[in-house]
Amino acid sequence: MTHSDVTAELFLTIGLSYAYDKISPMRDEVLAEWTLSDNEYILKATVQVDNNGGFINSAVRNRIFIRELPLALEAIVYGDKELFKAHPFLTQAPIYIHFESIYPYFDRKEYWGTPADYQ
Repeated sequence: MTHSDVTAELFLTIGLSYAYDKISPMRDEVLAEWTLSDNEYILKATVQVDNNGGFINSAVRNRIFIRELPLALEAIVYGDKELFKAHPFLTQAPIYIHFESIYPYFDRKEYWGTPADYQ
């Protein structure tokens, strides 16, 4: 999932592989995938905190991702509503976000609830 800084529109692509052609140089996308671990489905997502702008730029991007992730997760859950309708148990799957950064302060994995929290 990505968005336009000009129009503020959200763009969601759902498929068997990432739509790498939709990734902009800004690297403001949320890449998510379903994984199976110990017989439990997990929605894992990654955001790229760094953008070759140094520590201060990463701090700003980190704050923006934290602020905008709930909307992004709502869009992902809405866009995949047919999947959740067909497999309702997935609404209770944990969501983990990897904030990817070269800076240890920003590089972390966080629990962000379940898809049911974003319906």
